[in-house]
Formats: sequence, structure tokens, C-alpha cells
Amino acid sequence: MSDRHVARGGRRLSATVTDLDVVRQRAFVAALALDGADLDEAERSLDEIELLADTAGSEVVDREIQQRHRPEPATYFGKGKVAEFAGRVKALDCDVFIVDGELTPVQQRNLQEAFEVDVVDRIALILDIFALHATSSEGRAQVELAMNRYRLPRLRGRGTEMSRLAGGIGTRGPGETQLETDRRRVLGRITQLERQIDKMRTTRETQRKARARSGMPSAALVGYTNAGKSSLLNRLTDAGVLVEDRLFSTLDATVRRIDLPTGQTALLSDTVGFVRDLPHTLVEAFRSTLEESVGADLLIHVVDASAADPEGQIVAVRTTLQEIDSHEVSELLVLNKADVADPVAVTRLQNLNPGSVVVSAATGEGIDDLLDELDRRLTPPSVDLELLLPYDRGDLVSALHDVAEVVSESHEAEGTRVKARVPLDETEPFRAFAV
Repeated sequence: MSDRHVARGGRRLSATVTDLDVVRQRAFVAALALDGADLDEAERSLDEIELLADTAGSEVVDREIQQRHRPEPATYFGKGKVAEFAGRVKALDCDVFIVDGELTPVQQRNLQEAFEVDVVDRIALILDIFALHATSSEGRAQVELAMNRYRLPRLRGRGTEMSRLAGGIGTRGPGETQLETDRRRVLGRITQLERQIDKMRTTRETQRKARARSGMPSAALVGYTNAGKSSLLNRLTDAGVLVEDRLFSTLDATVRRIDLPTGQTALLSDTVGFVRDLPHTLVEAFRSTLEESVGADLLIHVVDASAADPEGQIVAVRTTLQEIDSHEVSELLVLNKADVADPVAVTRLQNLNPGSVVVSAATGEGIDDLLDELDRRLTPPSVDLELLLPYDRGDLVSALHDVAEVVSESHEAEGTRVKARVPLDETEPFRAFAV
């Protein structure tokens, strides 16, 4: 028996990077296009599912979109189409059937029985990829929490049906006992993980407050998965963050310092990539990581200008930002991958989004323009003051060095003469000494 056939019994699409080097599962991907749906949009979504499947270690060998008025309650797809799919899955020797949508537990179970292979929906696929890429203790805890929340309504075992009855002889079998035991175990683990993540959230919040007290402005990189956020972070800060041409290669927030052209220092954080219909369980589980963007002074929204549907990706990101209450933070749209994007498409995006900046994190094109714009957005407004501070006001000299950029300083008979660029909201203590 081949390694690939041995892998068919597994419940996950992928387990470790080593596994991906040994075997790639054969996958069939399918979707529904409901009445009024844009078929082109459905095709783009299925293209994304193929990329997700590739990231999870599967090779897509067939795909199809079925048009229907509504999903079939029992099987999601129509019964005739399910029978057709079953034949194709068997003929192509597929290991997994991936649905670009969210399946109910009943639909998933019925499709698995019909196809005799693992059936996963969009949520399970993304969860699997997150599990593959989570490296920090916080990231792993967040992924496990999301997985357990997804798994809980899908627990089953002999006795599931009996548990719906009112009780009596024959309704308290070992199957039901095991099912309830499994449920209690998963619920207990969910509670444990929630407490663990809450502690991590408190720590992260403390770190954010400490950074805020430092007086340094902060910006957060947000954007669709694979838009090039990590590449841009590396280009701007030499952070050395892992960059892969795969979806969700970054899950853990990375914070680095960035020096702006005027000498101002800012903090720049990278965040997990977004995707259309990002599962709510993941948004909730990764809230503490995503909240890096909530406390930022500026969101740097990175867009893959070479993508087939960049406008749709922009909408998907902004929808998720609204869900985590980051939509009110000032946003700078950065159109990335200019080196490979169609110039006509880039110009169109610029016209649709006035004030956006065009860059290529790969080649460095436009990075100076981006730094200038970041400097303008993150550096607080200031005024140039010339001050004569009495020698008995050494406290003001010290305070000035703390809050302002001191251009020159000399000692005269009347006191210390200082020329400084002072933030507008810090000028009040010094104005009486202006000359």
C-alpha cells in the first residue's frame, strides 16, 4: 500500500512540514453558486480554495461549481450531483473532498458517507492551515481554541440519536455516555484555553500600554493573506520575518522599530492575514493578536495590486477590521507588488483610492515614497521654537529634550538658548520663554 493511501485514514489535511515533503493528498474542490451569485466571483473563490489546499499540502485534481436555488439541507449539493461527485472522487482516487462553504455537521457526515473520503469545509481547511503555521504558545492556543469550538457541534458517536429522546429504557447506553464525556472534555479544554488566552491578552495589553507610554507612534500592517505584509515589514525594518508564497504564512504578531526620514522612530507590527469569510471562530480566537491593529495610530493596509480581485480583498479586510473595532483607525492603503501588477490595474486602484501609495516590497520601488507618507502620518505636528531658559529652570531643559527635537543649544549670560522642534501639543510649558 502506498504512503498516499496510508494517509487517507487521517483526519487532518496535513500534520507536519515533513509530511508535506513525503505525500500530497489528492483533493476534489467544489462550491455552490446560489441564485443571483456572480459566477466569476465563485470561480475566484474556488481559485482561492485551491491555493488554500496547496498550502495545506493537497494537490487539487478536479473542481466544479454547481448552481442551485439553495443548499440541499442533507447534502449541501443536489443528490444527483452528490452521486456524480462520488463517482469522480473514486475514479480520480481522491483523498479529500473540499467544499468552498460552511457545512453543517449533518451535511459533512452525509457527504463523507457518500464519498468514502474525508470531507472538509472552508472553515476546517483554514483551521488546518493555521494549525500548521502556529509557532508561538499564544498562536497554538488560539488555533486549538478555534478548532475545539468548531469540533464541539460535530462530536458524534453511537447514542447520539438516542440522546434526543426524553429518556427511558435503552436511552442510556455506553455510546451516549462516551459522547457526553467527549463533550465535557472539549468544553473543559475550551474553558482552559480561554483563560490561558485571556492571560496572554492581558500581557499583550500591558506591552501595548508600555509602548504607548514610550511616546513612539505605532502602525500595524493589515491586509489580505499573501498580500506581502511580511515582505514589506522586512523591507522597512530588516526584521527577518519568514516570507513564503503561501497563504497564512504569518500568524504571530511581530513588532519592530522603524526609523522615519525626519528621525522619528515608530513601531511597526505585522498581523495575521485576512481572507474572505474568515471564520468567526478564528476572528474570536485571534482577537488578542488582531487587536494590535486596534491600538495603532495608523493601519497600513497592504493590497496585492496583482491579484485578480483586489477590490474584493480590500472589502474583506475592512469587514474583518470592523468586526474587531479597528475600522475607525486611520488607514493608509499601500498597493504592493507593483513589479508584477498590470500598470493599468494599478492606476485604476489609485484612482479608486486617492492617497494610496504604490510599492514593490520585492524590488524596493516606492519605498521612499511610503516612508515619507508614514513620516507625515505618524509624526505629530510641530513648531520651531527658539527659547531662552533661565539657569534655575533646568527642569524645562530636561523636559524639552524628552519631548522635542533639539536643533541647537548654547549657554549665555541670561540662560540656556535652545532651538527646538516641539510637538504642537507639548508647547504650552515653553511658550513663555520664547524669544
